[in-house]
Amino acid sequence: MRISVAVITYNWPEALERVLAALAAQSELPHEVIVTDDGSGAATRELLERIAPDYPVRLVHLWQPDDGARMSRARNRAIAAAQGDYVILLDGDMVAERHFIADHRAFARRGCFVQGSRVLTDARLTRHMLEQAAFVPGFFSRGIERRRHTLRMPLLANLYARPHVRRRGIKSCNMAFWRDDLLRVNGFNEAMTGWGREDTELAARAFHAGLLRRDLRFSALATHLYHRTRKHVVDNPNDRIVEDTRARQLIRCELGLDQHLPEFAAAPADLRFAAPEPRPPYSN
Repeated sequence: MRISVAVITYNWPEALERVLAALAAQSELPHEVIVTDDGSGAATRELLERIAPDYPVRLVHLWQPDDGARMSRARNRAIAAAQGDYVILLDGDMVAERHFIADHRAFARRGCFVQGSRVLTDARLTRHMLEQAAFVPGFFSRGIERRRHTLRMPLLANLYARPHVRRRGIKSCNMAFWRDDLLRVNGFNEAMTGWGREDTELAARAFHAGLLRRDLRFSALATHLYHRTRKHVVDNPNDRIVEDTRARQLIRCELGLDQHLPEFAAAPADLRFAAPEPRPPYSN
């Protein structure tokens, strides 16, 4: 089983560097890391070109113009480009513990998708993590929430592994699917832009397709770097799309992954070996 990690990012290269370093230091490396970029400025590309020559696995950068928050489109492009059988979705502010990939591999089951967890940090601890690249918060560290998610206990993880169809707690910051399942439901719904709910809508269609959810606790640990959130959006139009998907029991979205497959019929370049490309017309 080849594992692709799709890391979504937008204009925070300091956090992205920490995320990529953690993935490069895994006890079991993925097949590839795809950085899917929702319109970052030149600093992100410069970071990737700097680290690429020494990166231990295939490293890909997919960039799209900054036209508002288009996370669904960015993630779909990464899924379309993925060479792996299994896709781990990871946000560009999520620092993985060194057994993250191995734990995801051990937990993968056909007929299921996986919902992982995260440790939350405050602003002070995040600054420390960005300055001290080797630092990993532990159970007794100050400045964290959801402290239990610092504990790696694979045997205990099995107690939470029973497949189910509960809707609460869906977060694409640490989530994994078989790629062919994502193709079957047509990936993320690109009608959903702006903040949030695209992961909830994807999970709803996955349930309608017969997939079950497994919660990954006490394994595949990751620490979320603090930033301000736009979580509380009043009258979010994406909520209405979720409601429609559930009411009509939809399995596939109309505007989704399939439109990007022709672009990536040939695998995108591995930055480790690619000549520097002309700069895209960055809008910021």
